[in-house]
Amino acid sequence: MCRRHRWKPRFGRGSLARISAPKAIVMSRSAEVAGEFRNPIMRWIGRLGERVWAQWDELRHAAAVIGTVLGTGVRPRYWVRAVRTAFARQVLAIGVEPVGFVGAVAAFVGISVVVQLTFWVGEAGQSQLLGPLLVAVVARELGPVLINLVVMVRSGSAMTTELGVLKINGEVRALEAQGNDPFLHLVMPRVLGMAVSTFCLTIVFILAAFASGYLFAAWMGKGSGDLLLFADTVSSAVQPKDVFNILAKSSLPALFASASCCIGGLGVSGSVTEIPHATQRALTRSVAGLFVISAAVSLLTYL
Repeated sequence: MCRRHRWKPRFGRGSLARISAPKAIVMSRSAEVAGEFRNPIMRWIGRLGERVWAQWDELRHAAAVIGTVLGTGVRPRYWVRAVRTAFARQVLAIGVEPVGFVGAVAAFVGISVVVQLTFWVGEAGQSQLLGPLLVAVVARELGPVLINLVVMVRSGSAMTTELGVLKINGEVRALEAQGNDPFLHLVMPRVLGMAVSTFCLTIVFILAAFASGYLFAAWMGKGSGDLLLFADTVSSAVQPKDVFNILAKSSLPALFASASCCIGGLGVSGSVTEIPHATQRALTRSVAGLFVISAAVSLLTYL
C-alpha cells in the first residue's frame, strides 16, 4: 500500500510577514484616514475655543474698565479741571452736535411708525391700544437701539481712531511722564460722556418721533387730532419698568461700546495700519454687545 501524503503548508517567518503585511497596511491606512478626519475637527474645535476665550477675555477687560470708571466717577476728588473739560468736550461732540441728525431720523421714524399705528388702531376700533403700542415700539425698542447704532458708528469709530493715533504718537507716554493718569484724562471722560449723551439723545429721539408722528397724522387727517388726548394716551401707557428699560437700554450698551473702543484704541501698538483693524473689531464687539444687552434687559424687565 502506498501512503498518501497530505501536503501541509509550511510557513516561515518571512511567509507570515508577507501574509500579515497587507493587513498591517490596511490598519495603518485606516489609522491615517481616521487621523485626517479627526485633525480638522480638532483644529476647528481648538480655533473655536481660542476665539471664545479671546472674546471672554475682552468681555472681562471691558467689564473691568466700566467698573473702574463708575467707581472712580463717583469720587469728586478725581474730577479735576482737565477731566471736567474733557468730559464736557465729549458730551458736546457726542450728545450735542448730532441733535439735528437725530431729530431728522426721529421725524422719519415718527412718520412711518406712529402714523401707521394710529391708522390701523383706528381702523380696528382699538384706540385704547395706541399708547401701549407706541411705547412698546418706539420708546422700548427703536429709540435705544437706533440711537446706540448712530452713536457707535459716528463717535465710536472716531474714539478708537483718536486714541490709536495718540498711542502711536507717544502722547499717552508723554501724559504719564507729566504725572497725569491716562485713565482719568482719556478713558473716563469718554466712557461717561458717551453713556450720558446716548441717554439724552434717546429721550430726544422718542419725543421727536412722537411729535412728528402726531403732527403728520393730524395734517393727513388720521387719528383724533387732539394733542392733549394723544399726550395723555402715551403718558398713561408709560410704566416705571419702561423708564428703567429706556435707561438701561440706552446707557449699558453705550458703556460697553465706549469701553471697547477705548480698549481697542489704546491697545494699538506698532504702526498706523493697525488702527482700521482695531476700529473694526471694536465696532463689531459694540454692535454685538448692543443686541445682547438689549435682549437681556427686555427679558429681565418684562418676563
